Amino acid sequence: MNGKKRLKDYGLRSERVLWKGKGPGVFEDELGNLEEKLLLTTVEKAVAWAQGYSIWPATFGLACCAIEMMSIVTSRYDSARFGAEVFRSTPRQADLLIVSGRVAHKMAAPLRQIYDQMLEPKWVIAMGACASSGGMFNNYAVLQGVDKIVAVDIHVPGCPPRPEALLEGIVRLQEKIHAGVPPAYSIRGVAT
Repeated sequence: MNGKKRLKDYGLRSERVLWKGKGPGVFEDELGNLEEKLLLTTVEKAVAWAQGYSIWPATFGLACCAIEMMSIVTSRYDSARFGAEVFRSTPRQADLLIVSGRVAHKMAAPLRQIYDQMLEPKWVIAMGACASSGGMFNNYAVLQGVDKIVAVDIHVPGCPPRPEALLEGIVRLQEKIHAGVPPAYSIRGVAT
């Protein structure tokens, strides 16, 4: 039976086009480009983005590496462009602990207390050879690596490392956060 005859039989106007030969409508064409026009993400990715660009380090300088750590906030290095500008003086407002310098055994307990007072999620950067492995101080007084008392996320090598190296460590930490890698304490646990 012809389509026009079918229309006349049912009393419909012949100007209408049957659905059979019709292509996609205007609405369907707009939906095809919807993902290109809108910014779509998940809540987890949005939270990771916000956490990565709002890292607040705690001021915890122990030795010569602390001078290099302090210089990252100067106009020459400008850590504010990476979202790590605000050094907090209380651990309850910080989420990054930069251990810069050698850790004596007497300093291990206060370091652990500061780490425990930080809110989760929290990250740790071991800055310098002394914080990472004891450095040249292979004796009974210096802790041979801060990872014996806290879980370390990033190790920045050097004696002392340059401010650029610390900024590189912060950028690597941000990449880990954006990729959804959990903090080191949830992967490896914290030493007791």
